[in-house]
Amino acid sequence: MALWYDGVAMSPGSSSPSLSFSKDRRLVRPEEFAQVKAEGVAHRGRTLVLGVLAREQEKLFRAGFVTSKRIGGAVVRNRVRRRLRDIVRTEQRRLREGFWLVVIARPAAARASYDALKDEWLRLAERASILAP
Repeated sequence: MALWYDGVAMSPGSSSPSLSFSKDRRLVRPEEFAQVKAEGVAHRGRTLVLGVLAREQEKLFRAGFVTSKRIGGAVVRNRVRRRLRDIVRTEQRRLREGFWLVVIARPAAARASYDALKDEWLRLAERASILAP
């Protein structure tokens, strides 16, 4: 059972919040991705596209990840998706609440290092004004 502190899961008996990225924080249904595409704003970079939709009625941010077959085989797509999920997980305390995010990997993401993906994601997040001050 996880306890919650400031929107972040805490392990029982722990004094600091864990950085888990729980399933309730993920966009998984096709309608949710379609809504971000139709109503949101896209910020494009060399390796990533960040789709952002403001959802003031929600207390938490939610994020979904897209890696198409143009990126590469299943192993490559899953590696890119794991890296992107980890970047959002480690930066979740800096994110403002009330947003749906869709992170789309471009083919260049398959060749990019973790640090390059993180730098690009932070740059796009700052451009989208979803980072807390």
